[in-house]
Amino acid sequence: MSLKNGDLMLLYIHIPYCDSKCYYCSFNSYTQKDSKEKYMKALREQLIYELNKFQVKKGEIESLFIGGGTPSTINPKLYNPIFEIITPLLQKDAEITTEANPNSATKLWLEGMKKLGVNRVSFGVQSFDEKKLKILNRNHSPTQAIKAIKIAKEIGFEHISLDLIYNCKGDTKELLENDINIAFELPINHISAYELTIEENTNFFKTPQMKQENEELAFFVANEITKRGFSQYEISNFGKYQSYHNKGYWQLKNYIGVGAGAVGFFENIRYYPTIDIDRYIQNPLDIKEEFLKKEEILTEKIFLGLRSNIGIREEILDKEMRKKADFLVKEKKLIKTQNIYQNRNFFISDEIALYILS
Repeated sequence: MSLKNGDLMLLYIHIPYCDSKCYYCSFNSYTQKDSKEKYMKALREQLIYELNKFQVKKGEIESLFIGGGTPSTINPKLYNPIFEIITPLLQKDAEITTEANPNSATKLWLEGMKKLGVNRVSFGVQSFDEKKLKILNRNHSPTQAIKAIKIAKEIGFEHISLDLIYNCKGDTKELLENDINIAFELPINHISAYELTIEENTNFFKTPQMKQENEELAFFVANEITKRGFSQYEISNFGKYQSYHNKGYWQLKNYIGVGAGAVGFFENIRYYPTIDIDRYIQNPLDIKEEFLKKEEILTEKIFLGLRSNIGIREEILDKEMRKKADFLVKEKKLIKTQNIYQNRNFFISDEIALYILS
């Protein structure tokens, strides 16, 4: 099992540790675990296994994303053995991103990560409103968020992003506009703006009223961000800089997922390492496989293409699907440039996808 000549891979590393659990978070993360050194050793073991399995060679990893959880809860020294393996395999000028929380992304931590080669930081800010941060159970203050982002710029990070959440109970246009105004006063070139979703196994699942049902706010947030000069390149992502790693997922590129709760994908197979941290430490090579049918891959390409500026290539559609896509072009719902259909309005991407697939 290996890459075709000229093909590249993405690499995702999952850090499942957090200082506290946000009330909306459904990701695989833990707050009461003191096993970070053992976990990083297990992660290294899985990484070596995956790189050998896919026969990854020098320059074949085009982007690396360290997500969580909270990657800034791990000392840069513990990342060092991982980067010793990865660095020679990275493409020149590869995008290397880490997520970070403002309270744990200290100057020392940021300097340590930059020294390893990280060139992009994505801060989990969510809001600059003190009351809203408490409602979400975020353990940083607006001041900490502002300070952390400014420090990252001073240290020399080329690309800085922040996350915002909207349609939380109590959100108003005034509150969200203030969040966006503060964000644009900071040295960032990317924003991810997510609508609050209520999912199982979260604190908010017991209190679904914490989510507002206000479609207008989605358009308001997108408009406020784009009119300040950031392009919307996916339903939740905006920037003067567009993340290669994000776009790689939406193009359904091959990617390795390392860590408890990570996911990998190669050609037509998804790979799922063990979710539980303790079990993962015991056996990081316990990886389940899911084989995807051609129809399932096509469905994903259509949904992902329409919710981003990737679009859909005409040749992947059958005759009936093309007929529907051409009708949507005629109705000015889609744009067709050469052989690619692109969506005009990401907020109705699911409806368009379902119409084409029906």
